[in-house]
Amino acid sequence: MLDFINYPVSAIMWFWHKVLSYVIPETSGVNWALSVMLLVFTLRGLLFKPFVKQVRSMRKMAEFQPQLAKLREKYGNDKQRMAQEMQKLQAEGGFNPLGGCLPMLVQMPVFLGLLNVLQGFKPGATSNYIFGQPEVSSFLASKLFGVNLSAAIRMSGADLATIGTDRTALLLLAIPLMVLASALTHLTARHSVARQSATAAANPQSAMMNKLMLYLFPLAVLVGGPFFPVAMLLYWLSNNTWTLGQQYVVYHRIDREEDEKKAAAIEKRQNIGPKPGQKPQPGQKPVRKRPANTAPPATSSADKNKDTSASTGSEKSTAPRNGSDAAKSTDSAAPKPGEVPGIIQSRSTGKKQTRKRR
Repeated sequence: MLDFINYPVSAIMWFWHKVLSYVIPETSGVNWALSVMLLVFTLRGLLFKPFVKQVRSMRKMAEFQPQLAKLREKYGNDKQRMAQEMQKLQAEGGFNPLGGCLPMLVQMPVFLGLLNVLQGFKPGATSNYIFGQPEVSSFLASKLFGVNLSAAIRMSGADLATIGTDRTALLLLAIPLMVLASALTHLTARHSVARQSATAAANPQSAMMNKLMLYLFPLAVLVGGPFFPVAMLLYWLSNNTWTLGQQYVVYHRIDREEDEKKAAAIEKRQNIGPKPGQKPQPGQKPVRKRPANTAPPATSSADKNKDTSASTGSEKSTAPRNGSDAAKSTDSAAPKPGEVPGIIQSRSTGKKQTRKRR
């Protein structure tokens, strides 16, 4: 049923096993363990860009949470209108909630495909998907710290003896792998939850999902660990290690990009806005300063005539226009009480001067 996944998974694992055989013996448990881990890293590397899109989509969704809440309050009873407004908001914001589920949806079939491939390594099997009989025998003969990679804690003593594995050695290897995988699952979820906004964390559904990620999923690794072979525990460990490192790199990269955008926006506003202490004057054109070495532009005779006429007009405009202005000027020229007509009192020397009559 899942052959379309099992064959590609087994092909990637076969490729890395052959590459590592140039430096590590084919029957070595280290070779097969590294083949499983490199299988995980290859698939996660192919999903790197979708993961970046997932993070960006989640970030945009967090920014649009207030608008989404308003839409729920406004169109809560009208599901059709609510769906239309949600699609419109998603198109304007450029985010897709389903995009965040793509990496997880892809990892689940890969997990099942690897589990089927590992279970196909059985004594007496002549082939296992793309692996031939020599590779099957090599896998069954390999040991990692004295433990076969297909061994699981749930297996009976007779089954363990068939593949040449001691239960004590199995427990000493499997339990630390389970604990490490569970701890990394918790740290990965904790790192992801710490990135959520306060609005998203306050949502009851988000709060419930956060608790599942922080506690239930790590507990599921511990509870389900005894039922899976050692190679699958290596898959969990390497997958969670990759996820934690990938989150650190991608989150810091996006944070750095946003900080650069904010700094560029602030610098742009500072360049456009007035200097500190300077009041902006709307409609005022900037004054262009003439370089000190250049001479002022020469004026033509027509410009001089314009300036002369302008000055003449300004002098005429200063003359009194009505009788009241003339009366004011006459009153100011009339002698004050105690003064002799034709005599002007000098304020500087105190001497009287005779006004010349015209």
